Amino acid sequence: MRLRIATRRSRLALWQAGHVRERLEALHPGLAVELLPLSTRGDELLDERLDKVGGKGLFVKELEQAMAEGRAELAVHSMKDVPAQLPEGYALAAILEREDPRDAFVSGRYAALAELPPGARVGTSSLRRAAQVAARHPGLQLTTLRGNVETRLAKLDRGEYDAILLAAAGLKRLGLAARIRASLPVEDCLPAPGQAALGIECLAADARVLGLVAPLAHAATSACVRAERAVSLALGGSCTIPLGAFAEIAGGELRLRALVAAPDGRRSAHADCAGPAADPEALGARAAQLLRARGADEILAAIG
Repeated sequence: MRLRIATRRSRLALWQAGHVRERLEALHPGLAVELLPLSTRGDELLDERLDKVGGKGLFVKELEQAMAEGRAELAVHSMKDVPAQLPEGYALAAILEREDPRDAFVSGRYAALAELPPGARVGTSSLRRAAQVAARHPGLQLTTLRGNVETRLAKLDRGEYDAILLAAAGLKRLGLAARIRASLPVEDCLPAPGQAALGIECLAADARVLGLVAPLAHAATSACVRAERAVSLALGGSCTIPLGAFAEIAGGELRLRALVAAPDGRRSAHADCAGPAADPEALGARAAQLLRARGADEILAAIG
């Protein structure tokens, strides 16, 4: 038996695909899993803001094309990079157990956001992070930072930024946890939908792959991520909006916090609701309704 995983070429993407390969080969003796590294448009357009050139779907289209052409049977993604609605004919076969979902503050000189002086340059690729940090620290200069994890760290180390914000999970997976000076509490900076969870995508009609991958699914993480993605889908499913959503299970119930913010952080709408873990999409839709009732539509129209 053989499976081929389509993956981006970055060290983090290769680590993620390699992790899934190891899990699958351990589960299914005799199964050989190969990696098919590909370059995506999202990796190539490093001088442009993602929301200006097509969104996070740019990181997955080439991988989906490889599956459609029979060059790969599955793809491994960071769930925060997966559009809220998959193209027809594709399915999320499994969502794996989540790593640390928080955002990380990384700096060579400062230990926390609160220590940064007015005007300090903070790099991030995320409108969501920039909006939430700007709301709490209005004197900072939030600037666009693109590239893979190593590229971003190199720019910080060269002095182009006073600090940068990255997903804690990526740093930990790459063995770079020591670079984290502080993790931002989710109460201060809601993560992106699906942040720190890995997803496996395949063709919806490929029953063999669906069966092989199914044991990797983590039920609690899947419920949380499905609720978070439902918020994004209900609000348009685009990375052009600063949207945070984070769900967790406590006592058998799913709690979901979500926010939509203006890019400068001066205006935001918040939701905090709970419901049965058995119906995460309904909870996500309810959170989106609450956001709309609290001004999300006006914020989105102004971004428009």
